[in-house]
Amino acid sequence: MQQQNDKGVSAGRKKKRRVGWVYSVLPVSLATGPLGTLVQLYLFQLNGPTLGTIYASLAVAIFNGVSIPASMFWGYATDRLHNRKTIVAVSYALTALVLFAFFFLRTTPGTILVYSVFSFISAAAATPLNLLIMETEQKGRWTRAFARLSMMSSLGSVGGLVLSTLWGVQRLPLILLSIPLGSFSLASAVLAFATIREPAFILERETIVRRRASFFTRFLALPLMFLTTPGLLDFRRLFRGLRFSLTSYLPLFYISTVCFYLSSGVFNTSLVPALSTFSLSTGEVFAVILSGMVVQTLAFQYAGRYFEGRSLASGSIQGLLLRGGCYVLFGVFALVAAGPAYVVPALILYPLASGVAFAAYYISTYTMMFNEIQRGNAGSALGVYSAVIGVATLAGSLASGFISIFAGFHVTFISAGLLLFLAAAVVARLPASGTTESPQSRADD
Repeated sequence: MQQQNDKGVSAGRKKKRRVGWVYSVLPVSLATGPLGTLVQLYLFQLNGPTLGTIYASLAVAIFNGVSIPASMFWGYATDRLHNRKTIVAVSYALTALVLFAFFFLRTTPGTILVYSVFSFISAAAATPLNLLIMETEQKGRWTRAFARLSMMSSLGSVGGLVLSTLWGVQRLPLILLSIPLGSFSLASAVLAFATIREPAFILERETIVRRRASFFTRFLALPLMFLTTPGLLDFRRLFRGLRFSLTSYLPLFYISTVCFYLSSGVFNTSLVPALSTFSLSTGEVFAVILSGMVVQTLAFQYAGRYFEGRSLASGSIQGLLLRGGCYVLFGVFALVAAGPAYVVPALILYPLASGVAFAAYYISTYTMMFNEIQRGNAGSALGVYSAVIGVATLAGSLASGFISIFAGFHVTFISAGLLLFLAAAVVARLPASGTTESPQSRADD
């Protein structure tokens, strides 16, 4: 009897130890959640409205550009190293060093350089974390485990933005915020090193894209994944399908994706400089971003149920139209209320755009993509998909600052909205196959 009790206690401890590493994601998410806003605000403070907007655009563009080879590098490194604990713990420790470096490199070039290094390092942990869930949890618990991982990440981001908002309200020096953020990342490194145990068996990265829960969680953390490096032939083969109605589904789907991520790059890159130009305080800027993150976290909890039984295309179109309408209204208010009062429409429109609309678009669109790659040739399809996302986001963020300076923020925001309307029109032309399955209808087996 005593031996059985000892075995039960030992098994309980192993189980607790096996899943406990998920909580190491919370502090690093708290550290990295507000970083993009922090960098843009700091560059704006250093350089003023005009140059600050240009440099913020450049910093975001370089960040997005670096993320493409970073995703390739860390994906292949994960395949070859087969050491989840080392990759995750070291990436968290290096992230802490990068965050501390912001405090010491206070120039514009230094800030942009450190932010680009952060882009490369932050891509390291996304794939190993998802594989750890599948390698250490029983198959029947995967969905709940991925939900817990996603929730830890979201709660951390919300917590980091709450801290940043309070920091701004107290009018503390912005650059000093990098010190507590770096400390949180360092705590995650310690927790990951102490709680992660190497799995008894190793899964390949392709396993992630064969399960809906892992696919959604992985791409929400980092929307780029290269199982293979796409070549020119992959692009030609894909877009050649536009010639015929029966083969036009995937090319049209990718075109709508380009429009969406181009729009996101254009809008999101100029939002923080616009809010600062309109005389919103640092605390108010962080509060706007926080409102979007809070609503997005809640929206992802309920959007799947809302769209159950509805077609995927209609869910995507609804998200695109709502997000596009919000962006256009951002532009209209930039014309008629470009001042401190702009905080009111921003606190209403941004949660709708980045929370409700994004959740609707993401769940519907990524279900379409998941369904498509189950039909075969996942490496080529995902490679092209990731490439078009990366290039579109890079192009949008690079153009955003120049559009805002030379044409005005209202033109930037309205242009981003029109791109989403175009994306919705393209989705509406998708052939019926692949657009009718609801987000909840496919079993995650």
